[in-house]
Amino acid sequence: MALSAKQTRMLDILARRAAWVTAAELASELGVTTRSIRSYTAALKELVESSANGYRLDRDAYDRWLEEVEAGAGAGFGAGSGDTADSPQERLVFLVRRLLDEPDGIDVYETAESLFVSDSTIESDLTRMRGLLADTELTLARHGPVVQLAGPEIARRKLLSRLFRDEMRQGVVDIARIQEAFDSQGLASFKSDLVEMLDARGFFVNEYGINDVLLHMAVALDRVAKDRVLPATADPEVNETIQTLADDLGTLVAEHFDVVLDPTELRYLAILLRTRVIAPGAGSDTVAEFVSEDDLAVVRGIVARASTEYLVDLRDENFIVRLTLHVQNLVARAHEKSYSRNPLTRSIKSSYPMIYELAVYIASRLQAAEDIVVNDDEIAYIAMHVGAYLEQQSRRRDAVTCAVICPNYYDMHILLRERLESALGDELDVTAVITSTEADWDAIDADLVLSTIDPRGRRENTVIVQPFLTETDIEHTRQAIARIRRQRRRARIKNDLLEYFDEGLFLRNFYARDPISMIRALGDRMIAAEAIDQDYVDKTIEREHMSSTAFTDSLAVPHAMTMSAKRTAIAIVVNDTAMDWGDARVNVIAFIAFDTGGRASFQTVFDQFVEVFSDRDAVLGLIRRADSFAAFIDELVRIIDS
Repeated sequence: MALSAKQTRMLDILARRAAWVTAAELASELGVTTRSIRSYTAALKELVESSANGYRLDRDAYDRWLEEVEAGAGAGFGAGSGDTADSPQERLVFLVRRLLDEPDGIDVYETAESLFVSDSTIESDLTRMRGLLADTELTLARHGPVVQLAGPEIARRKLLSRLFRDEMRQGVVDIARIQEAFDSQGLASFKSDLVEMLDARGFFVNEYGINDVLLHMAVALDRVAKDRVLPATADPEVNETIQTLADDLGTLVAEHFDVVLDPTELRYLAILLRTRVIAPGAGSDTVAEFVSEDDLAVVRGIVARASTEYLVDLRDENFIVRLTLHVQNLVARAHEKSYSRNPLTRSIKSSYPMIYELAVYIASRLQAAEDIVVNDDEIAYIAMHVGAYLEQQSRRRDAVTCAVICPNYYDMHILLRERLESALGDELDVTAVITSTEADWDAIDADLVLSTIDPRGRRENTVIVQPFLTETDIEHTRQAIARIRRQRRRARIKNDLLEYFDEGLFLRNFYARDPISMIRALGDRMIAAEAIDQDYVDKTIEREHMSSTAFTDSLAVPHAMTMSAKRTAIAIVVNDTAMDWGDARVNVIAFIAFDTGGRASFQTVFDQFVEVFSDRDAVLGLIRRADSFAAFIDELVRIIDS
């Protein structure tokens, strides 16, 4: 089943939604009419269920279809796949494989005849291929009807790997597909032994990246079997770690595939492992070997600026060393334009916008320092490092204060406090323990009260617990803590947002050609309102070029990476029809500008703003009701308070 781009995107939208989705919602997100949606669903009736409530995926059918698609994608790479290529993409893969395997080239007319297509179709495919080769070291050479692929062997392998990865719908390279595509049976057991070997040597293994390296391994074995080897080079100086990895890889390859790879091939694969998959374990003697003082100095400087700009403390030496290890590998990948894919990119961006924003800031400084380009997937890997560290630091700071009321009897109050701190120590800060039955309830100054006696009347944020704390008590307390934190966050965002909105910067059904045009148009209005200057607009466009600021399927939040506005303000656009913004379509655009004094509020506003607009139903309600600035504020407050 060959799908159009719109049909594919519709399936992706439905895959992320558990409930029924109406034709109007799908039409808005795809930028088409409801009639088109009905046409798409008719074509996809085997995968999509329909009812009076709208449309949703038949999950079982969709999963089976994904398996068939990816199996078909892998099969197109197989050595024995035959001269069959029905779709343009299948023909492109077929032509690449033929050109890679035939050093003397292929005849255009004979190829067209073998595929039962016209000569002009093959010519069109070759034009597409030239576009594919634009950012590689490969070119097409033409001599009459004969076309050859010219360029180094290493670039040919990278092209094969890239085509294979592009066929994987979910962005994850599956080892079973690699085995099918390159006839590399035994790759799964090879992976197990490889991971065991790396673990024994004290390395951390990135499971998100290891299958990508195994793909390169399968391509290398495929090419070597066809006598297409890497050119021998004079023995370069390699460090002991690389040489040891190369030796270990040689042993494993011979054992699992009965192939002896030469030192050049093994060094190449060992370097791929080092730059994509492994990092030395904590306290490992190899850390000093992996991290240079110059690189540490660069990362320290970037982290210090990020800490100051975003009011977070990232200046922990262990964190900096870990991040530097990652950065060194990232820089190596970027120089080769061979980035690691991250299947969590979309969820990190929408679920942890502030952490992602910190990662964008760090990536932007790396780009300038190292003269590289850092893409969204690599930014998400930086976000994973930053997020893991900040999560450890934030647990205690976000603790809810608690007063415990437990009348004294054989030190029961002490046992109760100890049990609370043991079970909820990271979430709860016990600031007072009251042992009298005559507690002054009105004088208690704490977020939460846990009491073993009934309060006088109904009291908010009071939980009755047993003197000997039960699991049910702990669960009820956790729920109360979550509710209090939510109330805190929403109170902060409500106050901040209402302060920063300006009726003169509210626009209804205001459209622009593209995101940059929208940023410029809103920037002009904010300049006129004396909130920002042209430099802030330019920095916002620079930020947009780093990574799309569409943080959900409904909301874009363009902004600069520095707090350099004249005053803090938010320009808001609410549109009935969604516009393209990166790989999303958004109805709401919020151009946020913060001044230096607004640093403390930026994190709260940014994270919670994205959270409020992540509920698609809430956004649709806002679009329907916000026909004026006053109505927008009323609806926003209702959403926040609900």
